Amino acid sequence: MPNLNSKAKIAVLISGSGSNLKALIDAKLDVEIGLVLSNKPNVKGLDRAKENNIPCSVISHKDFNSRESFDQALAARLLCFEPDLVVLAGFMRILTPEFVTKFLGRLVNIHPSLLPKYRGLHTHQRAIDAGDKFGGATIHYVTAELDGGPAIVQAKVPITENDSTETLAKRVLSVEHKLYPLAVKWIIEKRVCFKNDEVLLDGKLLPQQGYDVTDKLSKN
Repeated sequence: MPNLNSKAKIAVLISGSGSNLKALIDAKLDVEIGLVLSNKPNVKGLDRAKENNIPCSVISHKDFNSRESFDQALAARLLCFEPDLVVLAGFMRILTPEFVTKFLGRLVNIHPSLLPKYRGLHTHQRAIDAGDKFGGATIHYVTAELDGGPAIVQAKVPITENDSTETLAKRVLSVEHKLYPLAVKWIIEKRVCFKNDEVLLDGKLLPQQGYDVTDKLSKN
């Protein structure tokens, strides 16, 4: 967990544009975003890191012959940095249980649905097809179960009758950019605690879906 004697050290893993990385940078949290790693070269997220003088590098999964060997290289680079928190921000890789175990309790992800609904891909279309009134996003701790780790916070986005996957995704993304900095802030302030595969906020056990901050975000 974060060191009380210095700023918390955060590593961010990306695969694309890094819009949530930008949101974390723009939030000006009292943290050191000291490392950005991408599994893909030449993505905009790397440019964002360079523009903000954040050390960054590429570890391409295509350079490895197995998921396990890629994750071992990724873990080795992270362990050299010694992060207090590893933030998955559009990192489009399924991590091995061995990797997750190394960083359990300090590894978080954002998922574009109201977990536990719609784990995996195509979340917006699945919500539309089901006739849901709301989509949204959830920040959760990562465990070996895909998108199954305990939730920290989530926020709802209304689904209209005219919504397409693209229009809903755009509105959810704008909420993600508020949600991730809030969750990271709570973690580094130690308001959030991961214990026995459950999440506590200010010492109180959170429900399966985490803490709903829809109203809080709508006022900002």
